[in-house]
Amino acid sequence: MLCLVTGATGHIGSALLKELLKNGYNIRVLILKNDDSTLIEKLGVEIYYGDVRNIDDVRTAMKGVDTVFHLAGIIGIGSGKKKLMYSVNVEGTRNIVDVCLEQNVKKLVYASSVHAIRELKNNMTIMETKEFEPDKVKGTYAKTKAMATCIVLKGVEKGLDAVVVHPSGVIGPYDFKLSNIGQLILDFMAQKLYAYIDGAYNFIDVRDVAKGIVLAEKNGRAGECYILSGEKVTVKMLLDYLEDITGVKAPKFKLAYAFAKMTGPFAELYYKIARRQPLFTSYSISTLKSNCNFSNAKARKELGFKPRPIVNTLKDTVKWMQDNMSNYKNQRKSKH
Repeated sequence: MLCLVTGATGHIGSALLKELLKNGYNIRVLILKNDDSTLIEKLGVEIYYGDVRNIDDVRTAMKGVDTVFHLAGIIGIGSGKKKLMYSVNVEGTRNIVDVCLEQNVKKLVYASSVHAIRELKNNMTIMETKEFEPDKVKGTYAKTKAMATCIVLKGVEKGLDAVVVHPSGVIGPYDFKLSNIGQLILDFMAQKLYAYIDGAYNFIDVRDVAKGIVLAEKNGRAGECYILSGEKVTVKMLLDYLEDITGVKAPKFKLAYAFAKMTGPFAELYYKIARRQPLFTSYSISTLKSNCNFSNAKARKELGFKPRPIVNTLKDTVKWMQDNMSNYKNQRKSKH
């Protein structure tokens, strides 16, 4: 079986390649020409250079492919990148679906997000839905993922065997490009985290997301959506876990929510000037106060999904970051 993976240089993509190789898949990746392909080349997979926004690139990369894992997307908790998010997340997904239908691809697994699902009030349990309403979710990222999910499900109506997965907050090893939560852990380890904001979110190990995606390809039913969520963890719990793992003292100063919300735009500007992943923006602060009670019961029952405890994830993440510290130092040098 030959499969195509888009977004292979991302956090989930890196974990997925390892999982696919473990399961004996023949792999082709579609990556941008300016993406660093060093790690992918070491895996010995077939590399096609192109852009999901260019339908001819997609057609070329998809020739002879049985299965497509579509992960390519722009993630952002800041206020920028709106046009880029739309063109990649929405139009790129449209190209993938159209070419899958053209070339009779056997199966498509699309990595959406829990952010595409409308939030429920009063901390009600959030489960899978078939109704995605971009105007009912918050932030450009969530809206574009909702739009893209609609495109995939419309493809199913036209005969495409497609499955959608919705990961919650992804955390874990192989964070080469440094995600927002990865930046927080790195700052904590470097004793550069001086305060925290009260709140919580649902986090899932990137390796469990990768396993969930493979399980969705094997066991997922056409037109069905599966939430790949893990554990709800407060910011305080996360920092306490990190203190136990690293021996670094967790910050004791808690920022008032109203103050953090008010200063969010200025914090975003600071991170932009410092060329670092933003930790606290108006959007991320709101997210920490949102309902994150995502149920993974359907994925457990139908796919065989079994996420690991968050403390195990944090131990492995810290160890991986310590072993790859030179990678982050080189990134900083290249940005300045």
